[in-house]
Amino acid sequence: MRFKLAVKGDLVRSMKAEEERIARAVSAGGDSVLSWVQDEYRGQIEPLLGRRVAKTVRKKRYPSAGNSIGWAGLVYSRADKIVANWQSGATIRSKDGFFLAIPTAAAPKKGAGGKRISPSNFPEHSLGPLRFVYRKGKPALLVVDEQRARKGKRGGFSRASARARKTGTGLVSVPMFVLVPLARIPKKLSLERVRVKAAQRLPREIRHNLETLPLEI
Repeated sequence: MRFKLAVKGDLVRSMKAEEERIARAVSAGGDSVLSWVQDEYRGQIEPLLGRRVAKTVRKKRYPSAGNSIGWAGLVYSRADKIVANWQSGATIRSKDGFFLAIPTAAAPKKGAGGKRISPSNFPEHSLGPLRFVYRKGKPALLVVDEQRARKGKRGGFSRASARARKTGTGLVSVPMFVLVPLARIPKKLSLERVRVKAAQRLPREIRHNLETLPLEI
């Protein structure tokens, strides 16, 4: 007894169509999860570090266009060092081994040269010299003397005129920096949990796509 088997249709074409369907399922599922991870990262980061840092979270997919069974994706932050500190927690110490100078709300946002304010670039030429104030049992301060409160909506302080400094009437010393030996950043982000959920979500997305995408021959 003999059996004769044959495949109807174009086998190579059918296999190629199935391969393309799988590539579409994998890529569509990957793109969906990639966008979800980016949104989750930004959603955690923005309330803690602000919209500007949240917007540094970017995504990339490989290949950059089209479908591939070998699809891969990457979500990353361009402010990775800042994000990493809040993800794992960190202890920050002064590079010089003394104190960290933390600006108060009264300190200017920018120092000389437009850089972030610090004691080294504090605009003493316009506000006056910084003075060290020791406080027993409390963090030391760097203050600026002979300041007068500004009127109007902006508020804040400015250096009094030479005439006002002679009388001293209504003038105050304003803390510009609080000096601490170190600062601890607590763990506030749970990005690892997002990665775990993404790993569970991806195969479900691909399986759903395989069940719903039509075979295009």
